Amino acid sequence: MSQDTPYIFDATDANFQQLVLENSFHKPVLVDFWADWCAPCKALMPILQKITESYQGELLLAKVNCDVEQQVVAMFGVRSLPTVVLFKDGQPVDGFAGAQPESAIRAMLEPHVAEPAPAAADPYEQAQALFVEGRYSEAEATLQALLSTDNSNAGALILYARCLAERNALSEAETVLNAVTGDEHKAALAGAKAQLTFLRQAGDLPDAAELKSRLAQNPNDDEAAYQLCVRQLARQQYEAALDGLLKLFQRNRAYNEGLPHKTLLQVFDLLGNDHPLVTTYRRKLFAALY
Repeated sequence: MSQDTPYIFDATDANFQQLVLENSFHKPVLVDFWADWCAPCKALMPILQKITESYQGELLLAKVNCDVEQQVVAMFGVRSLPTVVLFKDGQPVDGFAGAQPESAIRAMLEPHVAEPAPAAADPYEQAQALFVEGRYSEAEATLQALLSTDNSNAGALILYARCLAERNALSEAETVLNAVTGDEHKAALAGAKAQLTFLRQAGDLPDAAELKSRLAQNPNDDEAAYQLCVRQLARQQYEAALDGLLKLFQRNRAYNEGLPHKTLLQVFDLLGNDHPLVTTYRRKLFAALY
């Protein structure tokens, strides 16, 4: 009976000493005594396989066909099936007879088997989390390490460009974005490009205090209102910017050839469809349109 994993194997009279007893000095070995005619054995076997695989090599599973391997069965006095015995350091240390639920088997194993090492965090997911927390330099360093081994990861390239943009390396960010190919990350790419646009535009605009002063004197100064929104976008004040853009759209949707509407859509791309602000302001924009 062949197995898909090196941690699970058939044990026989001939190899029991080596595969079970000698192996058990290095890793605990669970021995499943079974027979083809035994229905509970067949129900238990996939549970034992699942548990063994979950330990990622910290536990081995040896399967003994009791109809064939008579010497081993006699050696351990197996009288009922299924019988499961755990071996450590060449000795049986625990076990059970009859089918058992997974939870009970894991509880039996817990004192004897080391927990598998936790899977290493995915560096791209790690960088995404750092970026969301505003830890841009740490996110950038994580992405640099990832891209040094795989520079074809489009999602990582886009996020790396956004990190560069956060420290105003706009030309470098643009070069990275231009290297992204394929449509898989189309919205994220559009969002990153929008971020570059806002940062570039903001660099040529009056400062926020001056724009707010102009609006205090004339609340209908559409240019000042739009430029303040761009300033806010460059500083990631997304809610204030979306609110200002929506009000400008409601007041003068034709301003600068429909620029408030276009910019709202760019911000939606920048934040992504799952962002709560996007959900809220898409609904408000829809209401304003219709």
